[in-house]
Amino acid sequence: MKLTQVIGFAVAAAFSTSAFGEAVTLRVQTHYPTEHSTGKLIAQWADDVQVMSNGDITVEMFYSSSVVASTETFDAAINGILDCDATGGAYQTGKNPAFQFVGDVMGGYDTPWQQYSWLYYGGGYDAAQALYNAENMQLVGWSIYGQESLSSSKPIRGFEDLKGWKFRSPPGMETEIFEELGASPIVMDFTEIFTALESGIIDGADASGLNNNVGLGLYDIVKHATYPGFHSMPSDHLACNLDIWNGLTEVQRRIIDTAWQKLAFQVALLNEKANAEAAAKLTAEGVSLYDWSPEDRATFRKAAQVSWERWGDKNDQARAILESHKAYLKQLGLIK
Repeated sequence: MKLTQVIGFAVAAAFSTSAFGEAVTLRVQTHYPTEHSTGKLIAQWADDVQVMSNGDITVEMFYSSSVVASTETFDAAINGILDCDATGGAYQTGKNPAFQFVGDVMGGYDTPWQQYSWLYYGGGYDAAQALYNAENMQLVGWSIYGQESLSSSKPIRGFEDLKGWKFRSPPGMETEIFEELGASPIVMDFTEIFTALESGIIDGADASGLNNNVGLGLYDIVKHATYPGFHSMPSDHLACNLDIWNGLTEVQRRIIDTAWQKLAFQVALLNEKANAEAAAKLTAEGVSLYDWSPEDRATFRKAAQVSWERWGDKNDQARAILESHKAYLKQLGLIK
């Protein structure tokens, strides 16, 4: 064997030991199924991590909340059943209301790019990290697929059409905001939406983004929707057990973080394209899409801020994160 080969092998071995550290397996659960577009991107993230780490990090993915319920994923990572949670902070508002402001700043940002910029350049990462670290978790990053659309059996042209409008709503802040505007939100499980729409129990639903709603078959039942959306833009997260995270080498942590930022970028891009294609398809099929006026959007944002303050008063952590958002939203000119 040539001397250069011997040196090459020695350098490679030394780099593997000192940089990557010992081989590690991370058990990660997501609520997305494998066939969902985001589920496919998460699978790519897991592969990216394994390839970039030269096989020293193995990601064992669990899809469709197959280990524990989606709402229990965070606690499962805290307690060592899993290592990381790839669901979203909004599931944890029952644990701490401050998670509302890392899960969905309703009526806040217009685009995923604005919300990402708060996290990485607006002081958001430090503000949110304090909340996660208090639970012995590390926030690695977000993925944001964009604004959700409201679907309806009747026109939903602006906030005047919300008066008496009965719709499926998730629990929490959203119900407060829409009640403020005269709507009648009804909290129900996602799986009950279709039957409730068909039977007329509800007039509409807040389910997901436009393209996802097409995939769910909502527009086989109802023929009206808001697009582009404005009321809700949830952020999914990657959060890992803090002891596990601290036990990784700096190289391993950077690989995981960098691969997740790639995923986040792809999620936002993919859904922007998919929603535009869905909008064109639905318009051709006779579904009415309503782009709310700046005035009506401002009315919604004003009502949202009333609920923001109410939630911000729930504890010091919620207030700290809310104030960080407000400062950045003012910089962007979205609130005064």
